[in-house]
Amino acid sequence: MNKITIIMTTYNGEKYVGEQIESILASPYSNFEISIYDDGSNDNTMGILRRYEELYPDIIQVHQNEQNMGVTLNFLNAICNTNSDYYMLCDQDDVWKPNKIPVTLKKMRQMEEQYGKNTPLAVFTDAVVVDKELNILHNSFFASSHMNPRRTDLPHLLMENKLIGCTVMFNASLRKILKSNHLPKEARFHDAWIGLIAASFGRIAYLNEATMLYRQHGNNVVGNVNFLAYIKDRITTINKQKINLLATQRQAAEFARIYGKKMDLDKRIIIGRFANLHKAGFVRKRCLILRHRYLKSGLVRNLGLMIII
Repeated sequence: MNKITIIMTTYNGEKYVGEQIESILASPYSNFEISIYDDGSNDNTMGILRRYEELYPDIIQVHQNEQNMGVTLNFLNAICNTNSDYYMLCDQDDVWKPNKIPVTLKKMRQMEEQYGKNTPLAVFTDAVVVDKELNILHNSFFASSHMNPRRTDLPHLLMENKLIGCTVMFNASLRKILKSNHLPKEARFHDAWIGLIAASFGRIAYLNEATMLYRQHGNNVVGNVNFLAYIKDRITTINKQKINLLATQRQAAEFARIYGKKMDLDKRIIIGRFANLHKAGFVRKRCLILRHRYLKSGLVRNLGLMIII
């Protein structure tokens, strides 16, 4: 069986982290390890983690950062400091279904048969949205947010990340590309950065199955937002959306600086033009979006994009 490293990051997660670990340990797939990187918790998170490490010394390894890195760099740094056949990412407050590892690995192996193990590959799945007590809010993250998870080509991912990080599996070939360069400063989220690597150098597959319970509570860094709440937020925070769009373009510019020499010319052009959208005039900016399909999910989101870009 292939070795899988499950990378979990924690920060003040004492309330839910034990339940998350227990759900992973219940998996019928046995050849995995859980590598946990705590980002300087000041509650009892480390005490809980150390107890699990003592109970399962062959499975669980716990590390604590000397300085707080933030969730994005904590994940990316943890990935670079592990060595495995496959990698899965894990938040501290969700619950994994027992079949999460087997069904995701099955899809990964199908991709490797099609594209080869040397191709950087990523798989992501759907998730059941639940409240803090695990009551179901929606059976599908993507249906509730009106997002199309199948549009994972590079132009779409530059504008709108589709990968739910806590559902992602990727292979050693993708990790090799990530580790070969310094960690980014402008990456907005770790899953978005991994998605850009896979879209630029390899392949991405979406598995239309909910493999976990995605817990929503007041302390989530990133969570599920239903579509009506999304529209309301966009209408009332236009300046914030403009700032986010610029941050997404800075992310693309840094991605091009780090990996540009390694990628095909057409991918380099797509990323470069997206990174410089803010420099284009009113008409050209919108022409570039339509020409290269730097688009979001659905008509409403894209109408909003054309207004605020």
